[in-house]
Amino acid sequence: MPKVDLELVKMILQRNELDVRLVSQIIEDINTEVKADDEEEKPPPVKKQFCIMVSDPKGELEGKDFVGWILQIPEDDSPFATEERLIRSAYEFNITPKGRRLPVKTIAEVCEHVPTRIAKEQNVWIKTKEPVYVLRTGGKVPLDEIKKKMRQVNEDQADGGAEFVEEEEL
Repeated sequence: MPKVDLELVKMILQRNELDVRLVSQIIEDINTEVKADDEEEKPPPVKKQFCIMVSDPKGELEGKDFVGWILQIPEDDSPFATEERLIRSAYEFNITPKGRRLPVKTIAEVCEHVPTRIAKEQNVWIKTKEPVYVLRTGGKVPLDEIKKKMRQVNEDQADGGAEFVEEEEL
């Protein structure tokens, strides 16, 4: 509902030469309605979880490329139900007038063409319309390599600083 300044409403009512008591009663009624709207409890936002990273510690997916979509689902729900939710979103879209003209047939089309409103009704939030690359991870951080690189950087900085000092002395 559009928000209008109460002073503006009051001024317009007075300009139309209404009784002062009637104007104050109307303003009071408006204030009461505004307070009632503010007091209505809004449901708390749904906590969501993201889905997409693939863990591959054994390297079984090495050399294979995958694409996917970033989705969000309610935190308490199982990620395994996500595909079913997308299928239900496709069904709901396909029964709309636009969906009857251009029905979606694949998950890619669902993610790209189904409006957010329809997907949200099925408790799935599509964060990327276009597919993104799925990254494979071994699940470990190579700390030994990081330490070696840090030592090398420190040595390079120490050598570089000494050369700079020598140039100033000349």
